[in-house]
Amino acid sequence: MKHDQIPAERRTILRLALALGAATAVHVISADPAGTPARPGGRPPYPASGPPARTQAGPGSYRLRPMTSAAPPRFRPAAPPVRTRPLEELPELGSDALVLTFDDGPDPRYTPDILATLRRYGVRAMFFVCGEMAAENGDLLREMADDGHVVGNHSWSHPLIPELSPGAIRDELGSTSEVVEKTLGAPPLWYRAPYGAWNRSSFEIGAAMGMEPMAWTVDSLDWTTPGTDTIVRRVAEGAAPGAVVLSHDAGGNRSQSVAALRRYLPALIEEGYRPTVPYRS
Repeated sequence: MKHDQIPAERRTILRLALALGAATAVHVISADPAGTPARPGGRPPYPASGPPARTQAGPGSYRLRPMTSAAPPRFRPAAPPVRTRPLEELPELGSDALVLTFDDGPDPRYTPDILATLRRYGVRAMFFVCGEMAAENGDLLREMADDGHVVGNHSWSHPLIPELSPGAIRDELGSTSEVVEKTLGAPPLWYRAPYGAWNRSSFEIGAAMGMEPMAWTVDSLDWTTPGTDTIVRRVAEGAAPGAVVLSHDAGGNRSQSVAALRRYLPALIEEGYRPTVPYRS
C-alpha cells in the first residue's frame, strides 16, 4: 500500500468527477449518544518489516443476495438516484455532533490503542478498512463492531479509483465487503474512496452494493506525521456541528495519531461536542 504523489493530470480527473452533479438526500439518524478533496500527497510506505501479507480475494465474488444459478454475479448501475458527490458532513446528527473517522486499518500496532481511547470516553467512530488489512486482522474488526463502531469499506489495496476499470473497482470494493460480511455477519453500508478520488463508476458500483459514499470536512493530515500538536490543532480548529474528521490508524507510523486522539477527544467533549456515528435506516 505504497502511494505516490498524485500528479496534476490526476487532480484534473478528480475535479471532473466531483463536478458531475450535486448529492441527493440521505436519511441519517444519530447513534446512541454514548456512542480524501484528494490528498495533496501520498502516504509514507510501511516500515522495513513491510505490510501484512495480502490475502487474495476472488474477483467479483461479493454479492448482497444469493445467486439462483452458477453464473457470476452481475453488478449493474443502481436505480436512480445514484450520488454524484460523496457526503462530506452530517448536520442531521445534531448541533452538538461530529464524526471521527479512521482510514486504512485495521493495524495491530495502532488500532487497539485508538479503540481503547474511544472506549474510555464512551465514543463511537467510523473505521474505513482496507480489505488486505481486514483479512489479516479479523479480531480487530470484531472488536470494532462489539464496541458499536461503524465499519466501512476503503477498497482492498488503496488504489487510485479513477485509474481503474469498472471491473477492477468491483473487485476492490466487492472483495472488501465480502471480508467484512464474513467476519461481522453484515456488509458495510458506507465506503470511502482512497485519496477521496471518486468517479461515476465508483458511485454506481458502490450504490449497487448498498453503500453510501462518505468523504470528510476536516483533514487532520496525520499521514504526513506533522507532530501531535499540529494534529490536535487541526482537529480543534475544524470542529463544527456535523463535521467529519479524517484520521488514520494504519498506512505508516500512526503513533502521532494515537497520541493526538488522546488529547483532542476529551477536549472536544469538554467543549460540548458529542462524537457519534451515522446509521442508515
